[in-house]
Amino acid sequence: MYEIQAESMFSAAHHLLNYEGKCENQHGHNFKVVVSVRGSVLNDAGILLDFKVLKSELNKVLDLIDHKDLNELEYFKGKSPSSERIAKFIFEKLALKFENIYSAAVWETNTSCAVYYGDKE
Repeated sequence: MYEIQAESMFSAAHHLLNYEGKCENQHGHNFKVVVSVRGSVLNDAGILLDFKVLKSELNKVLDLIDHKDLNELEYFKGKSPSSERIAKFIFEKLALKFENIYSAAVWETNTSCAVYYGDKE
């Protein structure tokens, strides 16, 4: 099994619903995102997927949320735009392009990360 990853960043504001503490107030992050694709078959060039293709598609998804108030976006209406839900949003958008998307990880800080692997029921 092979796995490739692409990393990018976006900036956004949000506040958490049903939360008691500082994060219930509007605040922002410079989020780091890492997505991975897995597969067992390489193409004739010996690659699973071109890094530039994965990164380009990731950046298209991040453009949808970059410099936005996440609470105002339809996807997050009435739900906390937590790192967990942001990771799921990114995963679901990329799954429309790549059937072998494996995970989406979102860092709010250098030491705090949430990862979504998809619904594997």
